[in-house]
Amino acid sequence: MNKSYLKQKRALAIRVVLIQIVLLIVLLALWEIASRLEWIDSFLFSKPTSILKLLTNYIKTNEIYRHIGISVLETLLGLFIGTLIGLFVAILLWWNKLFAKVMDPFLVVGNALPKTALAPILIIWAGTGIKGITTVAISISLILTIISAYNYFIQVEEEKIKMLQSFNASKWQILIKLILPANIANIINIIKINIGMSWVGVIVGEFIVSRYGIGYLIMYGSQVFNMDLVMMGVFVLAVISFLMYEVVNIIEKKIKRKRN
Repeated sequence: MNKSYLKQKRALAIRVVLIQIVLLIVLLALWEIASRLEWIDSFLFSKPTSILKLLTNYIKTNEIYRHIGISVLETLLGLFIGTLIGLFVAILLWWNKLFAKVMDPFLVVGNALPKTALAPILIIWAGTGIKGITTVAISISLILTIISAYNYFIQVEEEKIKMLQSFNASKWQILIKLILPANIANIINIIKINIGMSWVGVIVGEFIVSRYGIGYLIMYGSQVFNMDLVMMGVFVLAVISFLMYEVVNIIEKKIKRKRN
């Protein structure tokens, strides 16, 4: 019964992937056809073959790797630092209810502020280059991480907490043995969301100050009206974001298997 169920599950997963691949190919083909038949303006929308040709040239000269490397480094720094600091602050809020009440209006205001609009100020404060761009990435994911993680922590069943307290468990033991393990899936979901948030911060930061990176390629392409370059940057960004998301998915599946 279990083997049959697993086979059906694998077959469904393979079918979904195949449908996704076919759908992607069809969309790209329609885009190419529409551009060649002048249903859309290729100057404004580019076309897949032109994007592929430009990407091939960037790969041959190894220039694309420098831009990808810088952007990925900035994104990973923003992702890890923003997530770790956010989880640490969320733990402090859970630990001390007075601190949580004091910080509540500040978190609300911080969440409401348009972080991308404040990016130039953050870059001036932190400095140009990787430091400033990473700061923008951290600022976008930090408040969201704090609010989300704190809400997950306080939603753990009160009965389980009281049961541990009846065994004289300390607050630290409750945190380590119950709160964090019960929220592993939620923390992974936060990381998945923060991948996108960190990329937003990095791209915005590179729009403003960087001379390298995927955001720089997109901005430079738009400035010189080179839509092939713009769309190449968007394509590379989409692929890398997807790969980062899939890495987290693989880690999540391994954790679930170990827990089961």
